[in-house]
This record gives sequence, C-alpha cells and structure tokens, in this order.
Amino acid sequence: MSSWLGGIGSGLGQSLGQVGGSLSSFTGQISNFTKDMLLEGVEEVGDATTELHVSNSKLAELESSFTSQKSEHDRLKMHHAELEEKLEASEIQIKQQSAEYRTLLQQKDVEISHLKARQSFLQEEVQHLQQSAQSASAGLAVLPVTTASSTTTSSSASSYPSRPSGSNQGFHSDEMDLSDAIWSQQEINRLSTELMRLEAEVTHWRRMSQASTATGVGNGDQGEIIKLQRTIKDLREEMRHEVDEHQHELTAMQDAQRQKMAEVSRRHREELAEYEERIEELEEQNQSGVGQATSPSDTSKLLELQNSMKSLQEAAEQWETQVSELSASLEEAQSKQASLQLERDDAQEENAGLLQNYTRLQASVVELQTRVQEQEEKALQKAQLDQEIQALRQNLAAAEKEIERLKNLDEGEPKEEVEHADILELNTIIGTLRQEKEVLEQEKLNLQERLNVAEVSAVSNNAAEPADSELVEDLQAELERREKALRATEEERDTLISELEELDQQNQEATQHMISVKEQLSGQLKEAESDLSKLTAELSTTKDQKRAVEQELETQKEKTSQSAFTLNDLHMGKQQLERTVKELKDKLGHAHEQSREARREISELKKTLQEREEHLSVAEEKLNQSGERGTEAQGSLDELAGKKKELSDLRRELDEMRSSQEKVMSEDYEMKMENRKLKEQSEQALSQMEGLNKQLKENQTAQNRTVLEKETRIEALKLEKNQLETELRQTERTLTEQGKQYQQTIEELTRARSMDASALQTDHERAIKLIQEKDMEISQLKRDIEQLASDHRDTNEMLSITVSGQKQLTDLLQEKDIFMDTLKQNAAETQMEMENSISVATREAETLRQVLEEKEKHLGVMKEENSHLKEEIDRIKDQQSRPQPMAEPRTLDIITELETEITQLKSSRNGLEEEIQTLRRTLEEQQTSLQAQKTEIEQAHVRHQQTTLNYDRLINARDEEIAQLQQSSADSPPVQGEVILQEDKTQSLNQENGNEKHDLSKVEIEKLVKGIKEKETEISQLNEKNLSLTKQLDQLVVSRDEVSKLSQMILQKDLEIQALHARVSMGGGGGHSQDVMFLQQQLQAYAVEREQVLAVLNEKTRENSQLRSDYHRLMDIMAGKEAALLKLQQENQRLSNMSDPSGSQEMFKETIQNLSRIIREKDIEIDALTQKCQTLVTVLQSSGGESGAGSGGVSSNQFEELLQERDTLKQQVKKMEEWKQQVITTVKNMQHESAQLQEELIKLQGQVSADSDCSSKLSVDYSRLIQSYELKERRLGSLSQELAHVQQTITQLSTTKNVLLGKLDSVAQTPEVVVAKSSAPSLTADAPSHQTASAVNNNKQQEDVELLRAHLAEKESMIRTLQENNFRLSNSACASESEQRSHATEVQQVRDKLDALQRSVREKDLLIKAKGDQLSQVSESLRNRENDNEVLKQAVTNLKERALILEMDVKKLKEENELVAARSREKESEFRALQETNMQVSLLLREKEFELSSMSDKAATVERMLKDKEQGKSGELNQLLNELKSMQEKAVAFQQERDQVMMALKQKQMETTALQTELQHMRDKEQRLNLELERLRNHLLEIEDSYTREAVASEDRETELRRKVNLLDVRLATSSSAVENASQQASMQVESLQEQLSGVVKQRDDALIQLRTSQEQVNQYAVSLSNLQMVLEQFQQEEKAMYSSELDKLKKEREQWRTKAQRLEDQASALQLNLDEANAALDSASRLTDQLDLKEEQLEELKKQVDVRQEMLEEAQKKLMNLLNSTEGKIDKVLMRNLFVGYFHTPKTKRYDVLRLMGNVLGVSREDVDTMLEEDGRQGITGWMSGWLGGRGAQSVPNTPQRPTSGQSFNNSFSEMFVKFLEIESTPSLPAPMLAHHDIKPLSAPPPRRTTSAASSTAAGPAGSSKRAGEANPFLAPRSAAVPLLAGSGTGGSGGHLLMKPISDALPTFTPVPVSAEASGGAFLKDLLKQ
Repeated sequence: MSSWLGGIGSGLGQSLGQVGGSLSSFTGQISNFTKDMLLEGVEEVGDATTELHVSNSKLAELESSFTSQKSEHDRLKMHHAELEEKLEASEIQIKQQSAEYRTLLQQKDVEISHLKARQSFLQEEVQHLQQSAQSASAGLAVLPVTTASSTTTSSSASSYPSRPSGSNQGFHSDEMDLSDAIWSQQEINRLSTELMRLEAEVTHWRRMSQASTATGVGNGDQGEIIKLQRTIKDLREEMRHEVDEHQHELTAMQDAQRQKMAEVSRRHREELAEYEERIEELEEQNQSGVGQATSPSDTSKLLELQNSMKSLQEAAEQWETQVSELSASLEEAQSKQASLQLERDDAQEENAGLLQNYTRLQASVVELQTRVQEQEEKALQKAQLDQEIQALRQNLAAAEKEIERLKNLDEGEPKEEVEHADILELNTIIGTLRQEKEVLEQEKLNLQERLNVAEVSAVSNNAAEPADSELVEDLQAELERREKALRATEEERDTLISELEELDQQNQEATQHMISVKEQLSGQLKEAESDLSKLTAELSTTKDQKRAVEQELETQKEKTSQSAFTLNDLHMGKQQLERTVKELKDKLGHAHEQSREARREISELKKTLQEREEHLSVAEEKLNQSGERGTEAQGSLDELAGKKKELSDLRRELDEMRSSQEKVMSEDYEMKMENRKLKEQSEQALSQMEGLNKQLKENQTAQNRTVLEKETRIEALKLEKNQLETELRQTERTLTEQGKQYQQTIEELTRARSMDASALQTDHERAIKLIQEKDMEISQLKRDIEQLASDHRDTNEMLSITVSGQKQLTDLLQEKDIFMDTLKQNAAETQMEMENSISVATREAETLRQVLEEKEKHLGVMKEENSHLKEEIDRIKDQQSRPQPMAEPRTLDIITELETEITQLKSSRNGLEEEIQTLRRTLEEQQTSLQAQKTEIEQAHVRHQQTTLNYDRLINARDEEIAQLQQSSADSPPVQGEVILQEDKTQSLNQENGNEKHDLSKVEIEKLVKGIKEKETEISQLNEKNLSLTKQLDQLVVSRDEVSKLSQMILQKDLEIQALHARVSMGGGGGHSQDVMFLQQQLQAYAVEREQVLAVLNEKTRENSQLRSDYHRLMDIMAGKEAALLKLQQENQRLSNMSDPSGSQEMFKETIQNLSRIIREKDIEIDALTQKCQTLVTVLQSSGGESGAGSGGVSSNQFEELLQERDTLKQQVKKMEEWKQQVITTVKNMQHESAQLQEELIKLQGQVSADSDCSSKLSVDYSRLIQSYELKERRLGSLSQELAHVQQTITQLSTTKNVLLGKLDSVAQTPEVVVAKSSAPSLTADAPSHQTASAVNNNKQQEDVELLRAHLAEKESMIRTLQENNFRLSNSACASESEQRSHATEVQQVRDKLDALQRSVREKDLLIKAKGDQLSQVSESLRNRENDNEVLKQAVTNLKERALILEMDVKKLKEENELVAARSREKESEFRALQETNMQVSLLLREKEFELSSMSDKAATVERMLKDKEQGKSGELNQLLNELKSMQEKAVAFQQERDQVMMALKQKQMETTALQTELQHMRDKEQRLNLELERLRNHLLEIEDSYTREAVASEDRETELRRKVNLLDVRLATSSSAVENASQQASMQVESLQEQLSGVVKQRDDALIQLRTSQEQVNQYAVSLSNLQMVLEQFQQEEKAMYSSELDKLKKEREQWRTKAQRLEDQASALQLNLDEANAALDSASRLTDQLDLKEEQLEELKKQVDVRQEMLEEAQKKLMNLLNSTEGKIDKVLMRNLFVGYFHTPKTKRYDVLRLMGNVLGVSREDVDTMLEEDGRQGITGWMSGWLGGRGAQSVPNTPQRPTSGQSFNNSFSEMFVKFLEIESTPSLPAPMLAHHDIKPLSAPPPRRTTSAASSTAAGPAGSSKRAGEANPFLAPRSAAVPLLAGSGTGGSGGHLLMKPISDALPTFTPVPVSAEASGGAFLKDLLKQ
C-alpha cells in the first residue's frame, strides 16, 4: 500500500511538474515568437514611405497578437488559480483520509495489544498445565512425547516473527503510510494463527491434566476445565469476528482506492482535453495573426507545440502505467491474502499433529497412573514407620510456622527483637529435646541395672524356673527395641537441630535484608520528595525573576521613548542654530566687502599722498615714523602744519579716511565677536547633542545588556528546568521500577520460604545481586543530581558576579565621561588663552584647519572602530558557523568569555601603565619644547612690531592673501565628510605655503599652532591614562585592604588556638588528688575547655570549607583560563592561516592579470574595428564620387572582405566568452576552497569544545574526590564518638562486676547447701542394699519382678521427694539468708556507703581519663586541620602563581593575536582594493563588450549601406549612419553614467557597513566595561557583607560563651556546698567505722586486682577495636574495589549487549532481505515449474517423434549397409563431372585447392596429393590425371578448414565459395547444448531423463548457441551442421539418439546412394549443384 500511495504521489508530482513545464515552455515559445517577429519585421523595402507603411502594418499585427496573447495569459492565470484551489482541496482530503487511517491504525494497535495480552495469558496457562503434567510424571520415566511438545513450542516460538518496537512509535508520527495498515493486518493474522495454536496447546495440556488427575483428584478440576473451554470458545468467536471485520475493512480500502484512481484518471483526461483545446486555439490564432508571412518561426512554434503535445501524451502514458502498477500492487495484496490463508491451513495441520501427540501423552499418563498405584501401596507400608517420625516433624512444622509468623510481623519492628525472640524459641525447643534425652538416658540406666539383677537371679535359679527366663528374654527384646528407637530419635534430633540452625541463619539473613531494603526505599522516597520540593521552589523563583525582568523591560522601553522625544527637540534646536549661523555668515560677507572698498579708497589716497609729498623728504620720514608710533606722527604733523598749510586739507581727509577705516574695522571686529559667540553657542549645542546622544547610546546599551542578561538567564533557567524535569522523570521511572522490582523480590522471598533451603539460597543470591545493581544505579542517579545542583549553584553565582561587574563598569564609565568633560572644558579655556595671543587674521584659518583635523581624527577613529567591528563580525560569524554546544557547557562558555575579557582588561591596564611612563617622558620633552616655543613667540612679537613699519607697503599684499584664504576656506568647508584624504590636505597646505613664502611670520605661527594642537591632544591622552591608572591603583588598594583583613583574621585565629593550647596544657598539668572538690572543679574546667575547643574546631572547619571553596573557584578559573589560552592559540592559527599571502591573493592577482590581458585584447580589437569602419566610410565616400559601373565591383569586394572580417570577429567574440567562462570557473573554485577551509575551521572549533568539556569533567571529578574525603572525615568523627560510647559501656560493666563480686562474698557464708547435697547420695546408697537383702530373702522370681516394678515406682517417688526436699532446702536457705541480712543490715549499709564513695572516686577518675583522651584527640584533630589549612594555602598560592603564568601567556598570545589581526586587516584592505580593481575591470569589460557589440552593429549597418549603395540609396544610409552613431554615443554615455552610479552606490554601501560595524564594536566595548565595573562593585559589597556577618557572629558567640561561664560558676558553687556537707557526714562515719575498714581493705585489694584485670581486658578490647577498624577499612576498600570491578564488568556487558543488539538488528534486516529474495526466488521457481511442465509435455511429444524417426533410421541403416556391401567401389558420376568442370572454371591460382578437394573426396592421402601437384608443376596436366585416376589410398581424416576472412569474401568467385562450403561441410561441427533461459537458477538438479531430452532438443534445433572449442563460427553453421558426418571426440553419449550421433568412419563421405534426400549427403550436394 505504501508503494501504491507513493506511486500516486509521484504521479501527481510528475503530472503537475509536466503541466508547469509545458506552461513554461509555452510562455518561452510565445517570447521566442515575439522576438522572431520583431527580427523578421526588418524587411528590405525600397522607399522610406513603403517601409513606414510596412512597419505600421506589422506594428498593428503585433499589437493584435499581443492582445490575444495577453487574454490567453489571463486565462492561463485563472486556470492556474483553479488548479491551485483543486490542489489545496485534494491536500485537505488527503489529510482527512490520513487522519482517518491513523485512527484506524491506533484501533488496530489497541486490538493487537489486547490479542498479545490474551496470547501471553494463554501461554501462562499452557506453562501451568505443563508444570502440572510434569509434576504428575516427575521421577517415573522420561517420555518421548516431551520432545514433540518441545518441538511444537519451539516451532511456535520460531514462527512468531519479531516486529521491532519502533513500529508502535510510528503510529503517532506524521509520516504514516498504508504500509503500517498492511503490517497491522498481517500482525492481526499472525496473532490469530498464534491464538489458534495456543488454543490447541491449551486443549492438549488440559486433556493431559484431566487424564493425570482423573484418578487422584476427582471432580474438582472439571469445573475449571469447563470454564477454560468456555473461554476458548469465546476467544475463537472473537477471533472470527475480528477476522471478518478486517476483511470488511480491506474491501472498503480497496473500493476507496479504486474510486480515487477513477477520479484522478478522469481529472487527468479533462485536463488533457482542455490543453488540446487551448493548443488548437493558439494554432488558429497564430494562423490568423501571421497568415501573410509564413516564416520559419511559425514552423518552429508548431514544432514546439507538437513537442508539448508529445510530452502531454507521455504524461498520460505515465499515468496509465501508474494505474497498471497500482492494479498490480492490488493483485499482489490479494496474493498475499491467499498466502496467509495457506499459512492458516498449515497451522491447522500443525494442530492435527498436536492432537496426535496428545493421544500419545494420554497413553503415557495411563502408564503413569499404574505406577502411581504401585507406589501408593508401598507408601502404605511405610506409613507405620513414619508415625514415630511424625511427632518430630510436627515440632519442626510448629517451628517453621513460628518463623513465618516472625517474618510476617511488621517490618518496622527492630531487628534485634526479632532475632532475640527466634533464639529464645529455638532455645526452648532444644531444651525440651535435651530434657527428653536425659529422661531416656535415665531410663536406659535403670533398665541396665534391672538387667544385671535379672542375670544374677537367672544364675541362681536356672534350673528351677525356665518360664521366668522367657520373661527375661522378652524384657531384653523390649530393651533392645527401646535402644534402637532411642538411637533413631537421637539421629533425627541431630538432623532436626542442624536443619533448625540452617533455618535460623536463613531467617536472620532474610530479616536483615528486608530491613535494609525497607530503609533504603524510605531514604530514596525522602530524597525524591526533597528534590521535588527544591525543584518546585526553584521554579517559583524563576517565575518571579521572569516577571521582574518583564517589568524592567517595560521601564526601559518608556525611557527610550522619552530619550527619542528629547533627541527630536534637540535636532530642531540644532537646525535653528544652523540657520542663525548662515545669516551671520552672510552679514560677515557684506562687512568684508565694505572693508575691501574702504581699503581701495585708502590706497587711492596713499597714491595722492605720495605724489604730493615727493617734495618733502623730511615730512615723509616723519610720516613713516608716525606709521610706527601714532603719537610721534601726530607731533610731527602739528609741527609741519605751520609750515605747510596746503597739506592740512589732505591730512584732514586722511584722518577722516582713517577714522572711517577704524569704524569699519571695529564693526568687523564686532561682527567677528558675534560670529565667535554664535560659534560657541553652536559648539555648546553640539556638545549637548553629543551628551544626549551618549546618554541615548548608554541607555540603549544598558537596555540591550539587561535584555541580553535576562535572555541568557531565562535560557539558562529554561535549560536547567528542562534538565531537572527530565531527571525527575527518569528518577520517578527508576523509583517506580525499583519499587516494582523490590516488590517482586519480596514476593519471591515469601515464595522461597515454602521451598527448599537450596532454592532459597539461590533466589536469595539473585535478589542480592539485583539489589546491588539497583543500589549502584541509585547512587549514580544521586551523584548526577548532586552534580547538577552544584552546577546550578555555580552558574547562579557566576551570573550574579557578572551582573555586579557590569554595574560597576557602568559606574566607572560614567565617572570617566564626567572627568573627560571637565578635561575638555580646561582644554577649551587654555585654547582660548592661546588664541588671544595670536593675531586675528590667522585665527580664521586655524579654526578652519581645526575643523579639518577634527574630521580627519574622526575618520581615523572611525577607521579603527571599523577594523575592530570587522574583527567582531568575523568572530560572530565564526561563532554562528560553529554548531551550538550542549545545554550544560553554555554557561561555562559565558564564564570563560567573561574571564577572557577580564584578562584582556588586565593586559590593557599593563599596556596603559607602560604608555603612561612613555607619556611622562614625552611630557618632560614637551615642556622643554614649550619653553623654546615661548621664546619663539616673543621673537615673533618683535618681528610683528617690525612688520608694522612696512604697513603701507604690505596692505595690498595682505588684502590679496585674505582673499586667497577666504577662497581656500570656501573651497574646503567642514562638510567634506569622511572622504577627505591626506593627499588633498597636503596639496592645499603646499599651495598655502607657496602663496605665503614671502611672509616668514605666518609660517612660524602655523607651526606653533600645530605644535599647540599636538600638545593638547597629548595632554588629553595623558589625562585619560592618568584616570585609568588611578582606577587601577584604587583596585590595588581595595585588594590590599582585603589582604590585610584576611591577615588580621588569621592572626586572631592563631591567638585563639594558642589560648586553647595554653588551656589544654594547664588542664593537663594538674595533679590528681583524692579530694572530690578538686576533681569536680577540674571536671567543670574541662567541660568549659571542651566547649571552647569545639567552637574553635567549628571555626576551623568553616575556614577549611571556605579555603576549599576558594580552591575550587581557583581551579575553575584555571580551567577557564586554559580554555581561553586554547581558544587564543586556535584563533592565532586561524588568523595565520587566513593571512597566508600565498593562496588566495595570488589567485586574485592571476585573475586580475587575466582580466587586464583580456581588456587589452578587446582594446586592440576595438581599434581594428574602428579602423575598418573608417576605411569603409572612406570607400563609401569615394565610391559616391565615382561612376556607378566601377563602384559596384569595389563595393562587392569590400563587402566580401567585411563579411570575412565579421566572421573572424565572431570567432574572437566566442573566444572572449570562453575566457570569461574560465574566469568564472576559477572564481567558483576559489569559493569552494574557502568553504572547505571554513569547514576545517569548524572542525577545529569542535575539537576545542571537546577539550573544554574534558577539562570540565576533570574538575567535576576533583570536586567529587574532595566530597568523598569530607565524607570519610565525618565517618572518622562518628567512629571516635562510638569509641567513647564503648568506653562508657566498659566502665559501666566494670562497676556491675564489682557489685556482683560483693554479692558473691555475702552469699559464700551460707554452708547449709552442702548438707543438702550430701544427704541425697546417702539415700541413693541405701537403696541397693535393701534391694539385695530383699532379693536374698525372696524365694520366687515372680515376686522379684513385681518387687522390681514396685522399686521402680518407689524410685520415681523418691526422686520426686528429693526434688521437693531440694525446693524446701532452697527456701530455708533463702530464709536463713534473710535472717542473716536482717542481722547484717548495718554492716551492709556501711559497706554500701563505702562502695558508693569508691564508685564515685572511680567514676571521677574514669571521667578525668576520658576527658584527657578527648582533649588529646581534639588537639590532634586541630593539628590535622591546621596542617590541612597549610596545605590548602600552599595549593592556593601555587594556583595563584599558575594563574599569573597563564596571564603572562595570555598577554603574549594577545600580542601575537593583535599582530595577526593587524596583518589580517592589511590583507583585508588589499583584498578590498583588489575587489575594487576587479569591479573596475569588470566595468571596463562591459564597456568593451558594449563597444564590440556597437562595432558589430556598425558593420551590419555598413553592409546594409553597401547593399543600398548598389541600389542607389546613399543619402538615406548616411542619415541612418549618423543617427546610429549619435544613438550609440548616447548609449555609451548612459552606460558609463550607470557604471559610475553603481560604483558610487557600492562605495556608499561599504562605508555604511563599515560605520555600522564600528558602532557595534564600540557598543560592545562599553557593555563589557560596564559589566566588569558592576561585577567588581558587587564583589566588593559581598566581601564587606561577609566581614560584617562574621563580626556579628563572633560577637554573638562571645555573649553565649559568657552566659555559659556564668551558669557553670553557679553550678560549681552549688556542687561545692553539697560536697562539703557530704564530706562532713563521711568523716563522722569514717571515725565510727575504722574498725570495720580493716576487713574491707582486703576486699578492696581483691577488687583492685580484679580492676587491673578488667583494665587489661579493656586495653585488649581497645586493641581489638583498632584491629576491627583496620579490618573495616580494608573491607570497605575491598568493597569499593569489588563495586568498581563489578561496575566495569556491567559496563562492558552493557556495551557487549548493545553490540549484540546492533548485530541482531543487522542480522534481522539481512534476514528480511533474504526473505524477500527467497520470496522472489519462490515466485520465479513457480514460473519455472510451469515452464518445466510445458517443456516436459513438449519433450514427450518430441520423444514420440524421435521414436518414429528412430524406426525410420534403423530401416535406413539397414538399407545403407546393403548399399555399402553392393556399392563399395562405385563413384558418383555427377559429382565427378561437377568437380571436373569446376576445376576448369576456377582461376589458375586456386586450382590446386580444387585438386586437393578431389583427392580428399576420392580418398587419396594429402601427402600423395602434394607430391602429385609438385610433379604436375613439372610435367603438366596429364601426369596428375593419370596419377589420381590410377591409384587409391586409404581414407584420411579431413582437416579442419580455415575461416574465411572478410577480405576474401568480396573477391572470391562462386566456385571458390562452393569449395569453401564443401570444406566446411566435410569438417565435423560440435555444437554444445545450451538452455533457452540463461538467467534461471535451477532449484535442484533435474532427473537424467530431463537433461538428456533438453540437450537433445536444444542441439536438434538451429539455436544451439554455444561456443565451439575449435574455429567454427556457430552463426555460419548450415542446417546439416547439427549432425556431423564423422565422429568427433566422444560427443554423443550413450543415452542420446542415433540421429544425434555422428556417422561412423566406415561410411564413405560422398558416395551416390539411392535413398531419400533426408538420409544421404550426396543427394543434398547434387541438389545444390543443380541450383
């Protein structure tokens, strides 16, 4: 079904694609038609008017065709839209159908699962029945039927095909197909067959169970059997229903498929009809539109339409083929159904076989029943013996019941109680057994004594009474029986005891295991609940964070909108300011014009002054002096006024002019001041604008940063959430699985209780293994969870640190900006002061130059930023090209990037420090240069004063210079942008210097201005570097403060430790006096000290944990730095690879050289074409002047030449196109190489990420080791606590021992027990004496026996009385003891008091010892902790050193990186230049191609002009040529303009991209700095908070300790008063009881001895404890090793299983392929069998024919034999005549061959023929005639003829060919038999009859196409070649027919035989010769 659906889909796709292709081809045809029409429209018409008419008519035709095509186009569009709608509808239908199919498939899946469940249930039933049958037949006999059953089960298992589990998942996927439906159908059929089989098995085993349990069980099982039969019937009915439903569904599916196919075919036919109608309409339109001119385009269009028709027909054929394929697939499905039915029949056959097996089993069951009856009879005999054993077994059963009861008790009860109860019960049972044993032994002893007595009596009275001896013998027999019974009971008791012990051990182990399992499960449940709670809390926190982030985002958006409004306002203000500046500039221009006019007037007045003052030299000198000093000039003028009245008027006029000039100058100065104010205002506005822009940028960057941070946090949290969710699910699954497994193990254990001990042990071991595996898995999961939690904490900490660093960086940046503003203001003030010192004229030029230089600086900065941004873009591209890493290392990557940025900042700090040092040196140098410049300025002032003397002369020159300066300022405005280059600046400066060479002061002033500007820039740089240095110093100060605080903390800790040591020493130094007061004081002091020491220990552990965390952090930093180092190295390598100048740049150079060469060739071709055009024009002009006759010949020759040149040009153009393609291919190759390099780069980056992952794994392993170390330390602590508990218990035991000893001493004074014991044996001794006396006195033995029995009764009564006496004696002893106690109460009170005092003393001693031991342990632990701290400190220092080394390496790598980056920038700039040159070259190429095309057009027009010239139309052609030229020139101009515009556009795009990249780089830098600042600030705040917390905590501790001290003082006071009272009482008692002490001293000495022994035992216990600890540690290590080895084994096994699973999957796929091949082979085999049947029928027919022929042959052979006998010496005359005639007809060169043939026919040997031919060469014809007619040699075997060659076949005559034919006929041919079907592989070897017949049939026909061994060609063989005339080398076998055999050697070859034409070869030759 999948293939069917796929065929439909592919068919639809092909049809739609063909439709689209036909549409596209149709549109292409239309466009080609229009082009052809346009080209053909240029017809050659005589006059211009006619040409116009023709063109108009054609235009009209074209318009009509255009409208028709447009309408057609619209119609096609409509049709296209309709088709799209249909497609959508069909897609929707398909989706609906697929949804329906999915639901159906899901239903089928559910049904399959139900059937599988039923199958498993039935299998379980079968297994149960098998077990019941096996239990019935256990131990009797091994039956042969079991093998049959096993074979059936195995066959069923093998017949059960394993479908992979992936199919169930496929139901819910989108890629569902009908193959799934088919598979589900097959699965249902398979399951139905399986159900049938299982039902058969169930019935079989049920009968078995009925047969086996018919005799013993009864009618109990018949009800169950009836139920099972009912269920089987129900199942069968359900199966039938399901099969019917599936068949209905199949039929419905087939119907739907047929309907769909019918609809699709109908739609296709309709579409075909529509397309045919359209094609006809189009053809009609074409005929109507282009009815007049039937050009080749119409034919081409018709051909294209025919092609489209053909393609549509092909599509229709494809559809039909698809339909046929679908029908074939339907037939295949039906065949599959038939095969399934066959399988069902097979299953029924198997059921029949199973029924036979069942009958056999029934017979075997009957035999079993007979054997069982026999055994039951034997069992009845054994029942009597078993009755005695049953009592013991009942006891055992009771014990087992008690054990089960204990097991079924609540698991919550402690283990010790259960064990204790079991032990008590077992002890009671054993005690009862022992008592029974003792009673039996006593009876045995009594009986032996009686026996002895009886023997004595028998000796005395042997003769008297023989009847009594019989009684004695009976008694002896009874005794022997009793003894045997005793032995048997003893043996049974021993066995029962051993079994009880084993059961007890198993019970203990099981209870321990159950308790441990329950504890583990409870702990896991608690852990899972705690994890769940933690995860929920984390989720809630993440949600809160997300909300906060959204709020912050909204606030940021509002801020950005506000800043945008302020920006708009500022822009408006800026525009207004610019307008005012423009107005002021206009006013300035007017003022300048006025000043120029005033200066002109002054110059005219000066001229007049000079003319008038020529007379007065003195006056001129004074006037010059007045030019220097105004006051002297005025004085001289006053003196001259009296002398010269004439000059006064002129002077007045001069004064007036000067005053007017001064006014103008003052106005000019005011205007300039106003201008300056306006400029200042504009600058302030610009600065405000810049500030606002900066604020905006900062806001944007902050917003972007916050958004990025929030996004990263959210992403990280999401990832963590997903990870945690997945882990939770996994843990839940594992917990559920473990719970199920534990439940199963518990059930198995409960089952195993009822089974034997061996089975119990095996199950127990398996369960333990399972539990160990599960424990390992649980531990692994716990470790994973812990790792994830630690990673989560680390990431959160790192994120918080980064955020704080960013905040600090932003604050620092803001401070920097403020400082920069202040510096700028100071610089502006200094600039103002300097500018006031310089003249007014130079200020304007300087301001203009400043603007220019600022622009240049901006350009430089922008270029640098551009390069940085390019680097950033490259880095981002690399990052994008990299595959995204896993979710876990993303945070690590972020951390490593932040750390690399920190290292970069540190390296930049070091670089800045170096630069500051260099700048200080430069400052000093600049100060010296400033002093020199000051001196130069003073000199310039002096020179300026001198120049004022030459004022009048230099006014004109100054005016010109001012004009030039204004022009230069107008030429170089500040709005030149970023495109100004340094060359232009230098040129302008050179021009100004050239203009101002004559003025030295100006040049010096300009130099000074430049120097001042440089100094200002340097000062600003120095200030910035000073700022950075101050910041770094502040950071260093902060770090020093931190170090000092840490050192202070360490000192405080050391002081505390020293104080503790002093206290310990003080505590240890005190002596142990016997005084109780002093001991109590010491105890209290020790308790206080212990608490202090514990507090110190806690602090030390805290310090240790802090150091460890620092150590981990440093390790993480180290790993990050190493990763950063690796990254930098890889980047260096990448950059070096990128900057290889060998590869790409050489290729670029080569391409550029090739392009330049192509351009040169194009230029040469264009020049040649232009020359040819010029020559053509000159020829035309000259031919216009000449006569018509002469011009025709010239023009024709030139025309031919032009045609040739055009052909050559076309060839050259083709070559140029080939060149162009080659260039394009080279460029593509370059691109491919670059892509490969990028792939390699990506691989390297992947390796780097893998290395970083490895390093992170190592760090995680290190943290795990540290955790394990901490756990071991905790275990040690717990062990020490346990030791202390053990010591306390030992002391308690010793005290109890003393008490017990004292009691024993008191009990020893009661001696009455001995008397009671001595009285008992006396009574027992009296008994035998009385017996002997009575035995002597008695006369009769019967009386003796009765007496013996009475004595026995008496003995029993005596024993009872003795027991009662014992009880009374014990009671009396107790009474006496009570009396003694009442007497010795006073003594005991005294002793008790003394004992209490001694106990208190001993307890105090023990407490003191314990405290001392604890103190020593604490001191040792302190020392160990201090050593650990020192080790950690050393590790920290080592890590710091390593970090410093790594930083140095990073610096070096960064420097190398910068160098490489610089190189890469240079290379990029070169690459850009090359790209630009490439662009220019391509533009040039385009221009050249355009020129070429224009020249070719010119040539065409010239050809046309020549033709028109011949017809006599030169004037119009000239006009057309001129028009053409003008048009071409315009086109060239337009193209050039377009190219220029394109170039400018590309440049602008490049510049914009560069600016954008630079801007982005700057923003990123600002972000990084801000982040670093915030992180540092947050770090500082955290450190301060931690210090404050520690201080507060220490204060709290001090207050608590003081409070405790006060409480202890109060307790001391109370205890001391109590002790004083007790001591007084004791002293009073001691005085009264000194006499009694002497007796007590001895007891004390004994007690001391016992104490020593107990102390020695305690020491031994301690030693054993230490040994136990060692053993425990060793055991733990061994366990760890075992676990690790088991883990490795499990991992290996898991990998092996995986590989096995993969292999099995591969094998399954291979088997499926083999199955398919086998099915195909079976199909082919079935076809072959059909063919073979046909062949066999044909063979039978042929055999019949062969028999007929054989009979005929036999007759012919008989006739031949007769003829041979009759015609042995005869010759065929006709043949000889033909040969003779043929000899003379053949050419002379070939006559010898004919003679040889004749000899061969006549039987002459070859050697004789050759000798005769040689003699013939000497003698002539007569010799050979007589020779071969005379003699006759023996027959010779004919030679194999040579093959006729192809060269001979054409030149040979008929006779020669005939000779060849005869030779071929005479040679034997051996065609090998061949089968007709070459490709058919036979399934098995056919029988011999078939093979022989087939061979004969194939050989008989002419198609025996096997290759001969010799030279004979099988294709040239004639009809008679099948049967050779002479025998070959053993070809015809004995089984073949005679016709197949060759004729024997005895027969002559060409003898005339009067037989039928079929039999003789001679007659055949005659026929040939006649023809």
